[in-house]
Amino acid sequence: MKDTITKPKNVDYFQVPDELWQLIEHLIPKRPECKGPGRPRADDRAALNGVWYVLWTGCQWKAIRRDWFGVCSSVIHERFQTWRKAGVFDNILVEMVKFYADQLGIGWEWQSVDSGTRSAPLGGDETGKNPTDRGKQGSKIHILVDENGAPLALRITGANQHDKWSADDLIEAIVIERPDPEDVEQHFCADKGYDYDDVHQAVEEAKYVPHIKHRRRRNEPPEEECPIPGETQYPARRWVVERTISWLGKRRSIRIRWCKCVENWYALIKFACAHILFNMAFYG
Repeated sequence: MKDTITKPKNVDYFQVPDELWQLIEHLIPKRPECKGPGRPRADDRAALNGVWYVLWTGCQWKAIRRDWFGVCSSVIHERFQTWRKAGVFDNILVEMVKFYADQLGIGWEWQSVDSGTRSAPLGGDETGKNPTDRGKQGSKIHILVDENGAPLALRITGANQHDKWSADDLIEAIVIERPDPEDVEQHFCADKGYDYDDVHQAVEEAKYVPHIKHRRRRNEPPEEECPIPGETQYPARRWVVERTISWLGKRRSIRIRWCKCVENWYALIKFACAHILFNMAFYG
């Protein structure tokens, strides 16, 4: 598959890729039977295309024109809310993690965590004053990825919450079951923001081998040279999670959080992660 299919250079903002739709169509709730007179139910594929357009452009729901998808904006928004409450986007993320596992195999040996801060001008749940943006309202996306950068766990907090409080939650939030650490050695990579005793304890209790960059304390002597022969520093492992966070930022609805309802924003992020997993598995 990877040798014969080339990834398109540009994303079609108006339509979910056909191959992705074929993989997730069965997760959309079945249409109720229409009995009696009345307008026929709007097509689910067209409604999902509208959600896809909002994900990429970050536009308001009411800005969607009926002639773009053959569905009015209120129906697209109502369908999105219904699917979100039914857990459809959770299931889509799990389905795409399984698809990625079947196609490429999950790289459990090295896992990385990090977070990305997004401004939230309208506020809402899970927002806080961003200490790096003059105290403006913002939210953090916390993410755990495998050794190739495939997203496996997500969490949202306010921008004022320290990264260390999300490490154990991310480990518990991995959407599929981890292999037994006794059978597969698993390494946990994180930056200095996670170098705290409680994080080390949580990581070790989860039976990871910790690789958390040391945060030099006051009056502490410099670190010794890297113990790996021929290396001046430890090999870079965390860049994959930073790349995945940048991929998420290409979608304007995620680059800035305009959703007051955190569950709606969470659903869009899960949809975006599912698309990233699809791209990695389908195109390599």
